[in-house]
Order: sequence, then C-alpha cells, then structure tokens
Amino acid sequence: MNSPSVQAVARDGEHRFSKSLAETIEIVAGIGVAGDVHAGEKVQHLSRVRANPAQPNLRQVHLIHSELFDELGKSGFSIQPGDLGENITTRGIDLLSLGRDTLLKIGGDAVLRVTGLRNPCGQIDDFAPGLLKHVVNKTDQGIVRKAGIMTVAVSSGMVRPGDPITVESLSGLHIPLERV
Repeated sequence: MNSPSVQAVARDGEHRFSKSLAETIEIVAGIGVAGDVHAGEKVQHLSRVRANPAQPNLRQVHLIHSELFDELGKSGFSIQPGDLGENITTRGIDLLSLGRDTLLKIGGDAVLRVTGLRNPCGQIDDFAPGLLKHVVNKTDQGIVRKAGIMTVAVSSGMVRPGDPITVESLSGLHIPLERV
C-alpha cells in the first residue's frame, strides 16, 4: 500500500451536495475548513440544525478514500474528488477501519480527530442514481457504510494535495466507528 497521503482538497460556502476542488484548504482548530458551509463549533448540517442546533459539530471535516472511487468505477460510476461532498480525498489509508478518536496528522500542522462514519442519505442517489446501495450495504453483521469518515479539527494548518497523513491512536484502544 502507498504511504497515506492527500489526493485532493475541496470546500464550498453553500449547502450543495458536491464541493469545489481547491489548491489548499485551511483547517481551523475547533471549527473545521475555513470557508466551508459545515465549519463551526455547533452542528451545521441542515437536518441536524433543525433537530437541535445546540449539539456539537462532530462533522467538521469529511474525508473519503479515493480507493472507494476505484471500486465504484468497476460498477460503472464515475466519481471524482469533491463529488460526494468530502473536504479531503485520501489514498493509501483504510479510513473505515480507524477507531473513534484516532488522530490524523496532515501536512505540517493540521490534526483531525476521527468522530465516526458518514451516514449517506438519499441525496447521493440524486447525484448518481443507484449509488446509495453501493456505499451502504446490509450484511449479516449489520450495515456497512463506505462513504468516508467525519472528523473534528484539533490543530490548525494548511492542507494540500500530496501532503502526508500520519495516523496516531490516542488510547491504544480501538473503538469501532459508528455513524455520526
């Protein structure tokens, strides 16, 4: 497997499904991606704001592994970085196997703490009909969500394509990811 790295970065200042690619994004501790609609200490996703606007934002920065795009391509989907609304597209790291509270050090200064799995909704089928069943699978063991992970910003820093990613477990315990 390749050394874990950033493949692409994206942000969007409006609530849209996909995000625009950028040359660099700024991670702001406690907030998320500067200029992104989902940045903030409190929840920013519209459905969650309607339910309880005071809840903490556990979905500040969204990461997806580019290997998912390769897998989806074999099923006839052409997915590019930013298309599924992620801020950081990675390569060479099994994001879905990380434990809750794992730290991701990206580039020189940015640090993200993993909070859980992205729970894709029906909007994903509006983007590409039939895609939802490829990123959410029901198995005998339960539901498998493949649409990336959610994180919060621990340390500020600039992130750009090519930046290395280092994984660090805080406690040594592996707490399986759940949807957030």
